[in-house]
Amino acid sequence: MRPWLALRYLNIDFEEVRIPLFTPGYKEKLRAYSSAGLVPIYRKGDITIWDSLAILEHLAERHPQLWPKEPNARATARAVSAEMHAGFQSLRTHLPLNCRARGRHIPFTENVNKDICRITEIWEQCRNLHRFKGPWLFGRFSIADTMYAPVASRFVTYSVATGDTVQEYIDALMKDANVARWMAEAAAEEETIDAYENIGKP
Repeated sequence: MRPWLALRYLNIDFEEVRIPLFTPGYKEKLRAYSSAGLVPIYRKGDITIWDSLAILEHLAERHPQLWPKEPNARATARAVSAEMHAGFQSLRTHLPLNCRARGRHIPFTENVNKDICRITEIWEQCRNLHRFKGPWLFGRFSIADTMYAPVASRFVTYSVATGDTVQEYIDALMKDANVARWMAEAAAEEETIDAYENIGKP
């Protein structure tokens, strides 16, 4: 989702190859594009990149508008993006990204609640500093927003309670045309991943 959003934001044409994970033969299909067998995979010419943040940094080298222009804001944007990329494992595990599971109610563990508190703290701090520059974490759309878009989707799916500042940011993401398109296409996928589909069901 993250590199996809950045490419759409930059109006860069690309060919998307969708490989349903956890289906028969998916590992072999992934390794046909990258020996790492990881997603997402970005290929252009003779370069192959198999990590979302690395892809975004590669794009930002050619399109610096993907990071905030002001140095302090850019440093903070990089820090919160890296924190998202490397952390919040409890939230990722217990609240998986599932566009077809909206309305599910599951008990949040202590560690999930800690992740939620830290994420909302980041969003509130960024929005309070940059709210008059635009609707995004640093005013205008940046890599930081691509990094947290999947988390905002989880907040919606699992009805995570938030304050006004955080909810405004989530609403802005969910109403964004590119985010809405990705969510709609994901929800229309026909494959079923049992481990995800059954979370939150009675």
